[in-house]
Amino acid sequence: MATVSVRYIVNDVDAAVDFYTKHLGFDVQMRPGPGFAGITRGDLRLLLSEPTGPGGAAQTMPDGRRPEPGGWNRIQLEVDDLESTVGALRADGAAFRNDIVTGRGGLQILLDDPSGNPIELFQPTN
Repeated sequence: MATVSVRYIVNDVDAAVDFYTKHLGFDVQMRPGPGFAGITRGDLRLLLSEPTGPGGAAQTMPDGRRPEPGGWNRIQLEVDDLESTVGALRADGAAFRNDIVTGRGGLQILLDDPSGNPIELFQPTN
């Protein structure tokens, strides 16, 4: 499978890199300069960009809107044991949007990264 890249706008790249590598199993692929990092987990490359500076992801749109973190679009990360993953994250102060729910294909919960970008943690039904 080819690498899939997703860009998240974050308030603090250092805090985001620490969160994703410490809690969610990502590895740093590149840190070419302040305000940007590329991290990977399997075939997923997450591009973390601050909404300031000269980079393309920081540019204001023609209608005046500026890039910002948050929203509802999200990446989904599969985990083996959702309950224990959530427990460990809660113990470390992570913020969740909801409690574990049962969906059509398994269990899921929405975790916020340090900038408020959602991450769906998912444990499929066997």
